[in-house]
Order: sequence, then structure tokens, then C-alpha cells
Amino acid sequence: MATRTPQWDLQRLSIFMSVASAGSLKGAANALGLPQSAISRQITRLESQCNGRLFSRTGRGMVLTELGERLMPQIDRLLDQADELSGVVAESAAQPFGEVTVGALPSLYLSAIVPLFFALRDQHPGIKLRILEGSGGQIDQWLGNGEVDIGLPYRYGPSAANDADLLFDLASYLVGRPGAPLLGRDHIAFADLDGVPLVLPGRPSAVRLLLDQIARRAGISINVVFEADSTQLQKALAAGGGGYTVLPMHVVRDEIAAGKMQAVRIVEPQLRRGLVLAVTRARPASLAVRSVVALLRQHFGSEAVMRKFLD
Repeated sequence: MATRTPQWDLQRLSIFMSVASAGSLKGAANALGLPQSAISRQITRLESQCNGRLFSRTGRGMVLTELGERLMPQIDRLLDQADELSGVVAESAAQPFGEVTVGALPSLYLSAIVPLFFALRDQHPGIKLRILEGSGGQIDQWLGNGEVDIGLPYRYGPSAANDADLLFDLASYLVGRPGAPLLGRDHIAFADLDGVPLVLPGRPSAVRLLLDQIARRAGISINVVFEADSTQLQKALAAGGGGYTVLPMHVVRDEIAAGKMQAVRIVEPQLRRGLVLAVTRARPASLAVRSVVALLRQHFGSEAVMRKFLD
């Protein structure tokens, strides 16, 4: 008589993975939003199917048995394959589905990432959004190795958007506390930054390398009193009188409107940076990725957002 093959319940297998990850029934119940008793019943039924205990119940929680350790990679692989199947079915039905990872500059969280989350929730609930924040150089690296599907970095120079969509061409401003010397004018020449105390990102930040390069050409000295890759830290130090920093207007517009900061455009030469939208070439763009790209283009093309970014 042939042995009957078990009918595996994917939800039950998913619960197994949650318990293994959380290390307790309570943790899995909180993560899944299910009663702890329901989690326990599903684990008991799965153990019955597997003809052995998958967890040891200890005073500190749930620990995988040898059988559980052996089955866990196969269960994880099976769930991944089920997700891939769901994605194929959803794409066939023209419904975007799956995870999309976006690499974004920290300064874009309020102006782009938060609106994107709500737009996806309303229009494409099958898409799960994952955000990685980093500098322009980090985002370009993530795009190159496929760690992100979509990137929103700054690029500099005439080839800034060779492989990407240029969203905005942005001027750079010297920014500091209100009333600070150098800020009470219409513009400031780059040569006037000679010796000025600056709070800037560390090398190999693209904007730092650009400032160093232009300073060498102009024969002036860039006086970096503090290196901070965090835009929020740059702004906080500049607003507190710890020096000046160099940023595009959209990053400090709210602080200037509130009277917390002041800015003057840098000219001769102008320091321009392009905010671009790029898609990784490490793999073909899925329907979910294409749907997120379309929403981002629509968002950045709106009149309200353009007013915030453009000078």
C-alpha cells in the first residue's frame, strides 16, 4: 500500500517560521496578530504531520529540535517558491505584487517616501515597500549590485543622468544660523568660502569630492571643522552656529520658513546636483517595480512637489 503524501498547509508552515524566528509562541502571536492558542494548535498539527517534535518547550521559549533544524531550510525554500508563484500569477493578471526595495537619500523621507507608502497602499496593496537610506554613492552601489530595485540618489556633472531619469537640477546653498556672517546677501561666490568653517560629509562623498576639486581649481582652502554624513546632523550643527553646511534648498526650506536657518546661493561656479530616478540593471524590472517607478514619476511631476524642490 502506497504511503500517503502529507498535504502541506502553507499558512501552518509560515507560522512555524514565525515561531522559529521569534523564539516563542507569544512573540509569534504578536507578530502575526493571532491568539497564542491558535499558534500552538498549528504547531502541534505540523509536528503530527512531521512525525516528531519540531520545538523543545523551555522556560525561555521555543528552541528548534534537530528535526526542526533539518526541516527549516526546506520550509523556508518552499515558502519562497510559493511567493514566487503568487507573483507570477499576479503579474499574469496585471496586478503588481511583491517586495520592491528603494534606496533613497535621507532628506527624501518626508517629501517622497511617506507619500509613496500611502499611494501604494491605496493603489497597489499587493506591493510591499522596503526602504534603504544612504548617500548618493551608496545608492549607486546598491543599484549596481541589485540590492535595491530603484534608487533616488544625487548625481553630479554633465553625465549625471546618463542611465537614469533626471527629476530635478538643484542649486547648492551655503546654510547656517539666521544672521550669520556671509548669509545676508543675494548670493556668494565660491571663492568667498576660503577658510569658512564647514560641516560636510566625509570622503568619498560625491559632494565633498566636488567641493575639494573646485577649491583646488580656485586656489582656496576648504576648512572642514566637522565631518557628518547625516543631513540632519549637518543641519543641526549649522543651525546651532557650529559652522556652515552646503545643501540644496528643498532640504532646508522648512527650517528657513520657520526662521531657524538662513541660506545663500553659491555661484561662480554654481554647484549643481541632479536628483535622479534610476532602476537597477542587475535584473529585469518586475511589474511591481515598474508600478512604483510610475508612481514616483507622477509624484515628482506634481506641481506641489515641484514648488518644494525648485528654487
